[in-house]
Amino acid sequence: MTTLSELDTDLDDTEAIAERRAEVIAGIREHAGRIAYHLARVEGGEYGRRSFATDRGEWTVKYEAGGLAFLKHEPRGGGETYVVSTQRPAEPDALASALVDYPAFVAAYNDYVARTEGLLDGVDPSLPAVEPTEALVAERDRIVERLTDCCERIAGELHRFEGTDYGTFTARVDSTRWELKRDRNAVSYLRVGGSDGAYLLSQYGPPSASDVREYAPRFGGFVAAYNDHVAALEADLRTIER
Repeated sequence: MTTLSELDTDLDDTEAIAERRAEVIAGIREHAGRIAYHLARVEGGEYGRRSFATDRGEWTVKYEAGGLAFLKHEPRGGGETYVVSTQRPAEPDALASALVDYPAFVAAYNDYVARTEGLLDGVDPSLPAVEPTEALVAERDRIVERLTDCCERIAGELHRFEGTDYGTFTARVDSTRWELKRDRNAVSYLRVGGSDGAYLLSQYGPPSASDVREYAPRFGGFVAAYNDHVAALEADLRTIER
C-alpha cells in the first residue's frame, strides 16, 4: 500500500506558466488590437473580419465596435487556435505553436496596407451639380392646397346633409376608384386606386409629385361625380310627396 509519505513529493508549479501565458496574451491583444482598429477604419465599418494567409496557415481578425473581438490561427495541418478570444485562453503548446507564425501574420497585414496605399489616387472628387427641387415642391404644394380646399368643401357638405361625424364618399372616374374619407367636416384622406392606391391627400404627408401629375388632371371627374351624387339625392327628395 502506498503511504502518504511516499506521495509527499514536489509538484511542478503551473502558476508561473499561467502568468507567463497571460502576459503573452495581453501583449498580443494590445498589438493585434491596433491591427483590428486600423482594419475597422479602412474597411469603413465597426464590425467585420478579415483573414490573412501565411506559409504556415491563416489568421483571422474579427473586430467589433472598432476593437479586437478575436484573433484565430488555423495551421495548414488542420485545427484552430484562438490566440485572443473572450473564452478561456489557449493551451500553452497550441499558443506557442501559433505565435511562431505571428510575425508572418503581421507581415501579411502590412502587405495588405501597402496594397491599399494609393488606391484612391485616380478617383476624381468632382461630381455633377445636384438639381434643386424647390420649384417642383412649391408647385406640388400649390396644387395640393387647391385640392385640399375643394375636398374640405365636399367634406363639409357631406357632414351637413348626411348628419354623421364620419363617412366616406366613393366614385369611379374612368374605371378608377376615388375615395374621400372625412372626420366631421375635415378631410382624412383622398385616395385614388383602391386600398393599395395613391394618397393625394393624407394626414401623414404630401403626395409624390408623380402622383400629383398623374391624378390631379382627373380630379375634376371626381368633383363631377360628387355633384352628380348630390343632384341625384335632390331629385329623390323632390319625388317625396308633401
